[in-house]
Amino acid sequence: MDARLFQIGFQAVLLTAGVLLRDFSLLPLQMALALASAAATQAFWLRVLGLRGVGYLSPLITGFGLSLLLRADSLWLHPLVACLAISGKFLIRVRGKHVFNPANFGVGVALLALPGAWVSPGQWGNDLGVAVWMIGLGALVAQRARRDDASWLFLAIFLGLVAARLFQLGHSFERAWEIFCHQALNGALLLFAFFMISDPMTLPDRPVARRLHVTLVAVVAFSWQFLFYRPNGALWALLSLAPLVPLWDSIWPGKRHNWHGNRSLQNNVAAQGKIPG
Repeated sequence: MDARLFQIGFQAVLLTAGVLLRDFSLLPLQMALALASAAATQAFWLRVLGLRGVGYLSPLITGFGLSLLLRADSLWLHPLVACLAISGKFLIRVRGKHVFNPANFGVGVALLALPGAWVSPGQWGNDLGVAVWMIGLGALVAQRARRDDASWLFLAIFLGLVAARLFQLGHSFERAWEIFCHQALNGALLLFAFFMISDPMTLPDRPVARRLHVTLVAVVAFSWQFLFYRPNGALWALLSLAPLVPLWDSIWPGKRHNWHGNRSLQNNVAAQGKIPG
């Protein structure tokens, strides 16, 4: 079964729990508009490019991802960002592979260029229940997508650097453990690790390149957050380093991930220079 079906289901559960239990400050209409816009934009580009058999799971994931991450004080922003995110997937490509994770690209564009947009990392809270649920559900999605190494490696390096920083600052063990748990149980961090950086379509194809890239993302995310004291370090690190992926793929070529599991479909689309994603 396509791993994206699990991801859509888990995103829907997380979003429902967040709206009901965490006061996500998200209007149901904003979510509906994001999903509708993502699907409509996908349909437009499929028709323009003449692609067949690609489907609509990817825009649903993007719509849910934007609803989970992005907040706005207007109704127009979510559908506009969803349109830009899906359009970027079709327009910004190197050797038939899209460069940016659509949700990550959409959030970045919104924060940089659109008024009234923000990301609220603290909306998930830090209680153990949320962390366990997100780890369990996210790990299953990442494992089925065969990119679970990216999720665990990112968390190991990022949290390892957090622990080293606490040791360097000279905190007592009790205080250091409290701060470390606060970081390790951050819902936004776990959401990023298991549902964004593990996207197999925007990671390097070769395992060695994938691990190098994830390591760089973790180091840049840590530096952005704890050395420059700026928010959303993981989101900006993934967005800024995404253009390196085509370079890694050229240095270390590997087998490209195929959601469909249908080699004839992939070969047919590759012949036209258009790889679905």
